[in-house]
Amino acid sequence: MEETIVIVGAGQAGGEVASSLRQQGYAGRVVLVGDEAHPPYQRPPLSKGFLLGKLQLAQLYLKPEAAYERAAITLRLGTRVDAIDRAARAVALHDGSRLRYDRLVLATGGRARRLSVPGADQGRLENLFYLRSIADVGAMRAHLVAGRHLLLIGAGYVGLEVAAAAVELGMKVTVIDVAPRVLSRVTGPEVSAFIEGVHRERGVTFRLSATVREVAVDAAGRAAREVVVATGGVEERIAADVVLVGIGLVPNTELAAAAGLEVDDGIVVDERARTSDEAVLAAGDCASQPSAYAGRRIRLESVPNAMEHARVAAATLLGKPAPPPVVPWFWSEQFGMRLQMVGLSTGHDRCVVRGSMEKKSFSAFYLAGGRLIAADVIGRPADFMASRKLVAARPVIDPAALADEGVPLASLGA
Repeated sequence: MEETIVIVGAGQAGGEVASSLRQQGYAGRVVLVGDEAHPPYQRPPLSKGFLLGKLQLAQLYLKPEAAYERAAITLRLGTRVDAIDRAARAVALHDGSRLRYDRLVLATGGRARRLSVPGADQGRLENLFYLRSIADVGAMRAHLVAGRHLLLIGAGYVGLEVAAAAVELGMKVTVIDVAPRVLSRVTGPEVSAFIEGVHRERGVTFRLSATVREVAVDAAGRAAREVVVATGGVEERIAADVVLVGIGLVPNTELAAAAGLEVDDGIVVDERARTSDEAVLAAGDCASQPSAYAGRRIRLESVPNAMEHARVAAATLLGKPAPPPVVPWFWSEQFGMRLQMVGLSTGHDRCVVRGSMEKKSFSAFYLAGGRLIAADVIGRPADFMASRKLVAARPVIDPAALADEGVPLASLGA
């Protein structure tokens, strides 16, 4: 019987596993199962170009549906997997049917973390949104109208990218976060202050070190009218026409856990994307993977990691050597400005800036014990490319030379 690889999750990681298998000569059956009606698509533009209507739906798709047919990849879209039967090597689908597999890849991604305060749990409020899918954008778009007040809960990538888009649409914007600075989980204080300043220049208002206490709804219980926020023990009621919650992602691990696979802030995999069951792999946002760079197990939520991890999974399925590990990198766009990051700045003890924050063209380098561990780059793509190589090598670097634009980055750490 023809071997079958079933991939659960038709997102960036799932689509890349399927494509990589075919590109590397796999001749067996490949079935890609996704609970959305769309083929694999890009999620980053959801909070930027697609939200603004600058990109059409088809432009989000990684490939046209016809490309999967040509590659003999079976798409099962709009299909939910309810359970994994590891003994029988089959997945149970929501429609009551079963799909046999020889090997299984879980690329189940994650879902938006829900706001757990009074008022926010009254079913689906017509003007309170989360942003994770094409359907979420479709539901929200009609509410994004010039002159209205958008209240964003969460000053991470999604919150700030939507804030920038909303300002472009002519909306009043307020951003709330429990942390004392924006992008607190992913960048250092210097870059946080810079990003906040760029937003303030465009009229965005911030409430930082602030806790959301309640979502006050209208008399009919259908719409949010105010959000109650506590800052330094003082409560404030902020009126809003639209509320968007962007407070992180929860990995979709329920299928794996119910099947008895090891789960710990993600589906636990080894360096070859293998779970505790030799016939089951996991890749992307849902997977907790060992990282030689970090020196510990991490779960990364990024498109680059989803793509790289998917290629590792495909190589494992084919019995080929895995591609070399890549240092984590990320990017964001706000107000036409691109922020590119490489490495993880957590634990740094020094930040060195090269370039000009005033001119919005600079690189912030993070050192720990004299070694370069990460960099945040704005408006300097050449610096970013050089930084990826430097951070991968983790050299000891003279901070003065790192700040001196007369010293080529490529010459450092040699």
